[in-house]
Formats: sequence, structure tokens, C-alpha cells
Amino acid sequence: MSRILNIVAGPYRFRARMEEEAAPKTCAAFLERLPFRNKIIHVRWSGESAWIPLGDFAFGVGFENATSYPAPGQILLYPGGYSETEILFPYGSCCFASKMGQLAGNHFLTVVEGQEHLRDLGVMCLWEGAQDIVLEDG
Repeated sequence: MSRILNIVAGPYRFRARMEEEAAPKTCAAFLERLPFRNKIIHVRWSGESAWIPLGDFAFGVGFENATSYPAPGQILLYPGGYSETEILFPYGSCCFASKMGQLAGNHFLTVVEGQEHLRDLGVMCLWEGAQDIVLEDG
């Protein structure tokens, strides 16, 4: 059985399945940092997505289960390298990128409950700015 995380972002609640088989190192590194609290904002280059910028924070993982084209609700962790470390939270059409060009991030979480609020959260981040986000063990 896959581990589930609870996510509260702005006024919205989600439940997400950890992709432990496909991204075991990323999942383990993220679990060590729970509960994870930050701000989520709208992306600049990637299309319909929000993100959590993490600067030079190091999770200590490389690339695994990486993609540039996540579907809505496929949450990615970019471990750093060409651009800053970040978590991508797509709500629509998305091609993961930065000012350096196209990137690929580790798909480590998939929203399994609350998908109907993904777009609402993205639009809220776009028009109302940064929202609080908390990810914790479910």
C-alpha cells in the first residue's frame, strides 16, 4: 500500500500518493522533512502550474522518474542543477522550464483526492499571490 500525504494549500485540501516504487530516493528524502511548510506561487515559465521555490536547498538526490511534461496533479521535485531546487505543482498544461530552458523533475507525488481544486489553487496563486502550503503524513 502506498503512503499518502495530506496537503493543505491556501483553502484547498488534497491527498497525494507517494510514488515510492518509481522515485524511492526522492520520497525518502522528502519524508525526512515532514511536515513540510512553505509558500506556493504561480510559475513563470512552465505554463499552468504553481511552484515552491527552494533556492539552493539540497535534498541530496539525483534524477529518478523524471519528466518535463507532468499531468495535472503529478507533483515534481527538481533537485537542482541548472536551476534552483523547487517543487512543481501542475494544475493544467505544463512543460517544466526555467530561464535556462526545459527541465525535468522527479515525479514523486500524485494527487489522488482533491483534483477538482487543482485549477482553483493555480488560478488563486496567479491572481492573488503566494499561498501557504503544508505537506504532512496522512
